[in-house]
Amino acid sequence: MQTPPETADPRAWIGHSQTRQDRLHADPARRMQMTLDRDATLDDGMALPALWHWLYFLETAPLSGLGRDGHPAKGGFLPPVALPRRMWAGGRLGFMRPLVLGEEARKISTIRAVTPKNGRSGPLCFVTVRHEIAGPDGPALWEEHDIVYRADPAPGPPAATPTDPVGADWETTRQIVPSEVMLFRYSALTFNGHRIHYDRDYATGVEGHAGLVVHGPLIATLLADLATSRRGDRMRAFSFRAVAPVFDTAPFTLHARGDGPREELAAATAEGRIAMRATATF
Repeated sequence: MQTPPETADPRAWIGHSQTRQDRLHADPARRMQMTLDRDATLDDGMALPALWHWLYFLETAPLSGLGRDGHPAKGGFLPPVALPRRMWAGGRLGFMRPLVLGEEARKISTIRAVTPKNGRSGPLCFVTVRHEIAGPDGPALWEEHDIVYRADPAPGPPAATPTDPVGADWETTRQIVPSEVMLFRYSALTFNGHRIHYDRDYATGVEGHAGLVVHGPLIATLLADLATSRRGDRMRAFSFRAVAPVFDTAPFTLHARGDGPREELAAATAEGRIAMRATATF
């Protein structure tokens, strides 16, 4: 990893990069199958499903190097944004060839943008990270990952996030029943210490959520899986944007409809409001 700049200005981190190597062992992928309540059938030599690369190249830090939220403290690879709350905002991915279980792979990550903004809830800061992953046969995928930082919530009950109704004109709908165990397993598989996914007191009392937060990457993975199950073909591109959190307090739904080579996708809360939009291209 490059040495971080000696400044507290987050924008100085633009261009900062790090490289990680990993062997794509089959065990994490098999455990992911079981987390989704499926038989563990994946093995070395098989293609890794779309978005399951998030099970590898994991971010690690000793306990003493963690922030209050359970993430590694800012100012290492990620810039020292002063705002305390951090969540995935979305991302864009392009797939050149499948990653193959059992093979070695390399991931290069680079800070591409640091953008302060003001939103309805107060100051925000968006950080975009570009990831490029290659296997023995060359580049396999690229990803642009958007992270949003925000201030702590004002005292009082959690404010509702206004989002559009999901509507009824979908070709396929699936219901997902989240549980504490599901969220714990996904946190463990991705070595994600973010407390909003398993520490209910912290999630509700400090960050002002209505319950444990279902991981944005997990929802995106479920949407990509739905699209792949409909198409039965290799995905070439995927993009997603989180617009509202999903909590473990009620089931949520996944929705899909096709338009030529594209699948339009959405995740919706139990109240029928859109929580995530996504598009898959085959």
